[in-house]
Amino acid sequence: MKKILQLLFEHKSLPREQAKEVLLNIGKAVYNEHEITAFMTVYLMRSITIEELQGFRDALMELCVPVDLSGHQVLDIVGTGGDGKNTFNISTLSCFIVAGAGQKVAKHGNYGASSISGASNVMEMLGYKFSNDNAKLKKEVEVAGICFMHAPLFHPALKTVGPIRKNLGMRTFFNMLGPMVNPANPSYQLVGVYSLEMARIYNYLLQQTGKAFTIIHSLDGYDEISLTNDTKVITNEGERIMTPEQIGKRMVVASDIHGGNSIEEAAKIFTTILNREGTWAQNAVVLANAAMGLFCTGNYNSYDTAYSAAVESLDSGRANDVLKKLIEINEVP
Repeated sequence: MKKILQLLFEHKSLPREQAKEVLLNIGKAVYNEHEITAFMTVYLMRSITIEELQGFRDALMELCVPVDLSGHQVLDIVGTGGDGKNTFNISTLSCFIVAGAGQKVAKHGNYGASSISGASNVMEMLGYKFSNDNAKLKKEVEVAGICFMHAPLFHPALKTVGPIRKNLGMRTFFNMLGPMVNPANPSYQLVGVYSLEMARIYNYLLQQTGKAFTIIHSLDGYDEISLTNDTKVITNEGERIMTPEQIGKRMVVASDIHGGNSIEEAAKIFTTILNREGTWAQNAVVLANAAMGLFCTGNYNSYDTAYSAAVESLDSGRANDVLKKLIEINEVP
């Protein structure tokens, strides 16, 4: 590690194979926490290259516990996190609305590193039991329409760096990796990113996969559709700017989508919205993200049609039923 750090301190970058080797070694606990902290800190001070990111992804996927959901074309809605905005769990809520609309979901998430409540925090608080058992995950998708994969159970390297990320409390390159290493290898992805630079990198990487994807970035810095400003939307076919009115029928202010000050508050917001008791602003933001997720599957002839399907899922109670079914499966011994 000393040689690698020396190289990086000289403002050089790692080729893809060497980047892969470093992450493989992190996953195998070859380095101590101080070496890993120093390595992660380098990327807080300079941008990561596409080759480095590809190498890191290669390593995580090689070490990954794979998930086989064959027979199901699943979607993941995921943000890189690290935008520092402390919104409620918009991506995760959107997944339940998507599942309520009939689209199968394989949600990949983790504890919050730079936010109060990540997807895993809220799912755990709601009574979900993390597992990497393939049969259980497949049953969840077939019965509830959604399964949840807690990243450290599938990625040894993420388990190793979890405490270090929490102690740093800042966005690291692991935020960038999260959306690229879903162990279920979903057919469709809606990815929220925290900067236009990350949008460019993701566009390049996702184009290589040949799969349907949509990248979103709110121009005021959110890694999701926030409706507080215009949103940059990038797909396989090109990119455009959409206004809050186009994408969510209205504009909201930042305080409307605050995530609370504790995991308990975050979970309360989560269930309130699914129970159809959310504010109009909370509902609008979740529906916009869910609609964009549904639209990216190619199963809807327009964004507005996908938006109507999202509204129907929430208003009918089907999105809430998805959560109830998922928790019921987890209560069966």
